[in-house]
Amino acid sequence: MGNQEPIRVEISLNVPVNKVWEALTNVTQMREWYFENIPAFIPEEGFETKFEVKNGERIFTHIWKITEVIPFKKISYTWKFEEYPGEGLSIFELTNENNTTQLKLESQVLKPYPKDIPEFKRESGEARWDYLIK
Repeated sequence: MGNQEPIRVEISLNVPVNKVWEALTNVTQMREWYFENIPAFIPEEGFETKFEVKNGERIFTHIWKITEVIPFKKISYTWKFEEYPGEGLSIFELTNENNTTQLKLESQVLKPYPKDIPEFKRESGEARWDYLIK
C-alpha cells in the first residue's frame, strides 16, 4: 500500500455500540476475528503490542501503538513491521443510529511500504479489511 487514498470500510451492525467496542478492544474477542496470536491489547493511548504473522515464507512482525482512544466512539493505532519499512494508521469509529452501530474503518499509509511485497498492494489491503470487518 503506497501513497494513496485511505482504504475505507463501513458496516451497519444490529448490536449495541458497547458490544462492537468490546470486539474492537477486548483481546480475547479480537483473537476471534482479527489475529489469533495478539498477545495483549489495552485500549489506552501509548499502549504497544507486538506479534508475528506468517504468510507463506514471509514473516510480518506487527508492531501496534495506540494513538487515540475515545471510549465507545473511536480507537486509532499505528502499525508497522520489524522486517519492512513503512507505517500505517487504522482508525475505527463507532456511531449509534436507530439501535444499530455504524462502524467505519479507515486505514491509511503514513510512510510507504515496499512496492514489491504483494501483501502491501492496495488490492490486498482492501480485500483483507473488507473480509475482517464484514
